Amino acid sequence: MKKLSFLLIFCFSFSAAQNGYWQQHADYTMSVDVDVENFTYSGEQSLIYTNNSPDTLQRVFYHLYYNAFKPGSGLEAASRNAYSDKRNMSKNLLSLDKDDWGDVKIISLKQDGVLIAHTTKETVLEVALASPLLPGKSTALDMSFFVKVPALVRRAGKNNADGVAFSMAQWYPKLCEYDDQGWHANPYLGREFFGVWGDFDVTINIDKDYTVAASGYLQNPEKIGHGYADLDPEVRHEEKISWRFIAPDVHDFSWAADPEYIHDVVPIKGGPVMHFFYKNQPPYLKSWKEFQPYAVEFLTFFSDNIGKYPYKQYSVIMAGDGGMEYAMCTFITGSGYSDYRRLLGVTSHEIAHTWFQFLLATNESKHAWMDEGFTSYIDDAALNASLNLNKTVPNDKAYTDYVDWVSKGLEEPLTTHADRFKFNQGYGTSSYDKGSIFLSQLGYIIGEENLYKTMRLYFKRWAFKHPRPYDFIRCAERVSGLELDWYLMDWTQTTKQIDYQINSIIGEGSKTKIVLKREKQMPMPIDVLVRLKNGTSQLYNIPLTMMRGSRPLEGAKLLESWDWAQPYYVFEINVSKENLLEVVIDPLGFTADVNRKNNSL
Repeated sequence: MKKLSFLLIFCFSFSAAQNGYWQQHADYTMSVDVDVENFTYSGEQSLIYTNNSPDTLQRVFYHLYYNAFKPGSGLEAASRNAYSDKRNMSKNLLSLDKDDWGDVKIISLKQDGVLIAHTTKETVLEVALASPLLPGKSTALDMSFFVKVPALVRRAGKNNADGVAFSMAQWYPKLCEYDDQGWHANPYLGREFFGVWGDFDVTINIDKDYTVAASGYLQNPEKIGHGYADLDPEVRHEEKISWRFIAPDVHDFSWAADPEYIHDVVPIKGGPVMHFFYKNQPPYLKSWKEFQPYAVEFLTFFSDNIGKYPYKQYSVIMAGDGGMEYAMCTFITGSGYSDYRRLLGVTSHEIAHTWFQFLLATNESKHAWMDEGFTSYIDDAALNASLNLNKTVPNDKAYTDYVDWVSKGLEEPLTTHADRFKFNQGYGTSSYDKGSIFLSQLGYIIGEENLYKTMRLYFKRWAFKHPRPYDFIRCAERVSGLELDWYLMDWTQTTKQIDYQINSIIGEGSKTKIVLKREKQMPMPIDVLVRLKNGTSQLYNIPLTMMRGSRPLEGAKLLESWDWAQPYYVFEINVSKENLLEVVIDPLGFTADVNRKNNSL
């Protein structure tokens, strides 16, 4: 019976790989020995790679991120030749002492026990397999490697601004993703990440004075001490302690270590346990205590509104160079966010990334807006709720930033690869602001309640599966019953803009005709508020014909739909012009209209 069950599962998986959705799988077992004096470590990695694709693989690729942190690298060159005046990355890398350069050396690599050829091309390791990896089959890749930790220039490295000794993100040779679009062996130029789902079993051997914070569940607290348990008497005399962590079903693993870490534990009723690691220094002690209840609120808010957080713990770790999300944890600097109110904003944002960057895990390089933008939207919503800000449009700043950038004539489509935006500000405005507006405008189109239903359905269907833009918009269509491909296409694949105006108001006795005009190319359904001099008002909703329906009305009167090809739209109300006070398009401000001056008359 067991053999039959296995055969059925295998046949189903292989059939799915041939006929529909599939994704690769990689299980890592790693052990590293850390030299805290020289900031180096040697490592052993055993990787079981399962090819769930319908393709036979002749080669594989690994990311070697730390090779980017030296003069002459692609990362340094991209910064040096950037159009923006802000070329700090290049300046920092060019000024590094050679002892502070990053370096990853592959000592040996075997496939199923056979030595295999490999070539390092800066941040990518190219590997020719000794035996082709057939569909539905697995292979063992065993590697020995040596790493010199760079100075912390971007996200990871040694001795950050807070004095944290080790901020270890993207620290190991990491298998590149292969999907139905082929290999994603992108050189590291400082932007985004994309990884293979799997289980991680990681052992970190480090000086016994250090506390280690990491992705995954600590397996041996009884031997560790450091607030986990009393230090095992048998290891007190040893120079190093072995910290073993297991992280199930993740696509990355990160850790940080410092001899001065304080470790706080905050359990959440009905949810995970939150861990906080921060330096035992006066500037941080007060703020890093005060913001912990808010961090709990944020995680709970996201879990309630997107989907239940699936792991048993989450850690907020003082490390890195700002705020950056990782598996089951985030790195946040203390020096940049010393007061707890500033700390709240970055903490909310990074915890929100857990859903969009780690649990849904779109390809950030191709669709950065689905990570950064969606995260920014829900982060603003969480802050609005937790801090009682009472904003009608919680992400209102995103609209301001977007319209300002559009006015400069420098906007690029959201489909631009994250590494190839011409301007750094363009990447930020597009991925963060325009991506956030994508969701708030969608709530305007289909109704806010339907928007949150869409996010929950999206998470339910696509968590752990690397979804793409049309996967999200199909969820919105299923929830709302509307056709929304026009919105996905025009907002993300073009730089078409929204501009609707009140063209004229024509009195005809006891009735009034209101004439609207679409000035720009981006279509949108339109809300029009008519205010009367007697203090009353009425909201009208004009859907797009191409939507094939309208959102729930919620007090608005539904008018005939507007065909996009028609630049003008006229509707009549049973009120004389003399009794009108004002007519306003989109009174709440949910559309990213680039000229709101012509929205009222």
